[in-house]
Amino acid sequence: MTDTLELRAGDAILVIGLGRSGLASLEILAHHNVRLYATDEKPPEELSEAIAAAESFGARFVEPAALDAILPTTSWAVLSPGVPPISPVVRAVHRANVPVMGEIELAYRLCKAPIVAVTGTKGKSTTTAMIGHLLRGCGLTARVGGNIGNPLIKEIEGATSKEWIVAEVSSFQLETIRAFKPRVAVLLNIAPDHLDRYPSMDEYAEAKYRICANQSMSDWFVGNLDDPRIEALAWRHGNARVQARQLWFTRNGSERATMYLRDGVVTYAPVTGDPRPIPLLPCSEIPLQGEHNVENAMAALLAALAVGCPPASLRAAIRSFAPMPHRLERVAEIDGVLYVDDSKSTVPTSVVAALRSYDRPIVLIAGGRSKGIGFDALGSAIAQRVKALVAIGESAAEIRKASGDVPVVEAFSMEEAVQRARELAAPGDVVLLSPGCASFDMFASAEDRGEQFSAAVASQREPAGA
Repeated sequence: MTDTLELRAGDAILVIGLGRSGLASLEILAHHNVRLYATDEKPPEELSEAIAAAESFGARFVEPAALDAILPTTSWAVLSPGVPPISPVVRAVHRANVPVMGEIELAYRLCKAPIVAVTGTKGKSTTTAMIGHLLRGCGLTARVGGNIGNPLIKEIEGATSKEWIVAEVSSFQLETIRAFKPRVAVLLNIAPDHLDRYPSMDEYAEAKYRICANQSMSDWFVGNLDDPRIEALAWRHGNARVQARQLWFTRNGSERATMYLRDGVVTYAPVTGDPRPIPLLPCSEIPLQGEHNVENAMAALLAALAVGCPPASLRAAIRSFAPMPHRLERVAEIDGVLYVDDSKSTVPTSVVAALRSYDRPIVLIAGGRSKGIGFDALGSAIAQRVKALVAIGESAAEIRKASGDVPVVEAFSMEEAVQRARELAAPGDVVLLSPGCASFDMFASAEDRGEQFSAAVASQREPAGA
């Protein structure tokens, strides 16, 4: 495969998976005079709206059992990130010798603009959004997409070589890349996640490492020196996996760090020109809660510097960044109790980081569908930092067991969870929704979970019987 993709009139293309990414791929491909097919392993009766949308883009829906009829004349297939590469449909496509690429690979091959790509276990969305904000604040044109919520394929349409694309990419998306080569690759951290999909942490890490697999010395790699799995990619280990020029950030001091903290100030050590360190901004001016967001800010700043943004412009740009929804988002303060929505926290390590963000008593709402990750480390953090726990969802009993002697109650809806949390909280406390689990046992999405939390909090303001 080459870096470019020629779409010829009459090519037959199969899109596998009719979620948001798959439908976006169909919408863009519909502009290229090709024949479109779509398939999905869900029962057709569950797909009526998606099939109607696919047909509106000129695609014909084919049930998996009927794919043999079209695969001999199919040019290639586009795989949505939610569909595992080992699924029966994908295996059937491979058996027919039809090339398969993911949605971000398709977007890359159609894109004329340079790409900044961000991955990691936690902090991806915040860092991606912040990079886009910094680039715009420095006078550049930037589009933001990918796993952050709007498919990357939609953002690249019409983008020119003078613009920048900032893409959040997941391990699922990176599994299917072939030529994908970002101008700047950012690897934030690697912690246990998706172990219901990956047999081991090593295999999960390998998927993350793919973000820099195709880079060269004309590109930049931004990495976290404080993460052992990422630090092991540094040149000093004789590791040839990172071929790009390297920029490293750390919350500690290091001779190899390009960005670090000195006396509470984010400091940049230029890799070219005058080597004297440049103080960029105090941590107190980063408009986000928590030490983990200091790391996210340093990663975003290094990516912006790699793009060419002047250091002097970045301080004002980062100070005007607004926190993203459902990520330590302040919802309300009622009777002296602060309510915080961190619904996008879907792994235990994210909850631990959230708990470290507050120096006041915490009533935690946590639980949901486990991703196959143990709760021992989370339980230790709860025992140290949580006043009371409201456990929800399928993993409620497991989290309760891991949490030691912390007072625990269970709730069976978000409305009940907020009510129980309010009863447990006192003025000066934080009620923190930071589930550490997937949402799909009780909610349509992490966004739905956060919105139900906000609605339940809002109802606490209303007089009884109103």
